[in-house]
Amino acid sequence: MTELNIGLEGVAVAETKISCVNGEKGELIYRGYRVEDAVDNTSFEAIVYLLWRGTKPSAEALSVFSQKLVQRRRLPAYLKDLIRNVPRDLPVMTVVRTAVSALRLEGEPWPPTEDQALELVAKIPTIIAFYHRLVSQLPETEPDSRLSHVENYLYMLTAKQPKEAQVRALETYLMLSADHDMNASTFTARVVASTQSDIISSVVAAMGALIGPLHGGAPSKVDDMLDAVGTEANAEAWVRAQLEQGHKLMGFGHRVYKTYDPRATALKKIAQKFSEHDHYFKLSLCLEKVAIRLLEEYKPGRSLYPNLEFWAAGVFRSIDLPPSLYTPSFCVARVAGWSAHVMEQAQNNRLIRPSCIYVGPVPTH
Repeated sequence: MTELNIGLEGVAVAETKISCVNGEKGELIYRGYRVEDAVDNTSFEAIVYLLWRGTKPSAEALSVFSQKLVQRRRLPAYLKDLIRNVPRDLPVMTVVRTAVSALRLEGEPWPPTEDQALELVAKIPTIIAFYHRLVSQLPETEPDSRLSHVENYLYMLTAKQPKEAQVRALETYLMLSADHDMNASTFTARVVASTQSDIISSVVAAMGALIGPLHGGAPSKVDDMLDAVGTEANAEAWVRAQLEQGHKLMGFGHRVYKTYDPRATALKKIAQKFSEHDHYFKLSLCLEKVAIRLLEEYKPGRSLYPNLEFWAAGVFRSIDLPPSLYTPSFCVARVAGWSAHVMEQAQNNRLIRPSCIYVGPVPTH
């Protein structure tokens, strides 16, 4: 009889060399590097190169790779027309999902190629910025070939040259979010890829999983929590009230990590450098201390600590990113990981086809 594993927890369906999460040790590994070491003094483009090719790039290789991304940033006219004609009240991720599904990629649909993946990584930030400025009734901005991937994303959103500290804060978040083992959206991408479908179908399916509130929406809810707490003096009373009513604290705890999320540790350092005199940063520090202490009091032994989303909210506020762009910006990062897994799946493909245990009625005759 087939063994039942609700949610497939603890079931391995693939081998990967891309990333690994060790929840007990609080480690995230990218291609043999601890994530905090991998993202130190490097760029988002270098992390994409590492995830896709398995090695850190030389200066020359990185320059060539980065230029390939630059050359693919602009949107074709038909895609702009499509975006202009969607309802203006659609969520940004809904529009991104629709626009990506309409992209025309060169080459055969199978197997997926790095050039096809480059198109996705390069164009998704442009799609987000184009729609954001459209619904904000602001003039369109074209990509600037002189700017890096993250600089250009911020420039297209604001039409202003971003500050170095803003770029570094967002770049750190994007690098830390680029991949995370076999999560729900990555699993979805690999399932679709295993049918020998094209990379666009795989990534669009992953976006569908990301849009679900259990996967991609927590930073904005952390924002709401910080607004509700209001002041450091109110933190303990507010947290106690939430826990006594059985409510969750947004941005605390993780399905895998049983200690402090290493991505949160790295982001906290960036947030501290960037906004140490900021009200929300100081409130976040206070809330973190209070919440860890009270979570242990109310839920002893559960090991509930801040996760990536808790400090992501602080970084996003520091760079004035609107909440409507929180999940889309996560997508800017994670498309690198999705693409890596789709290409890896194709290298040694086997159709992913789990089974169900039938518990319905049986024929009487």
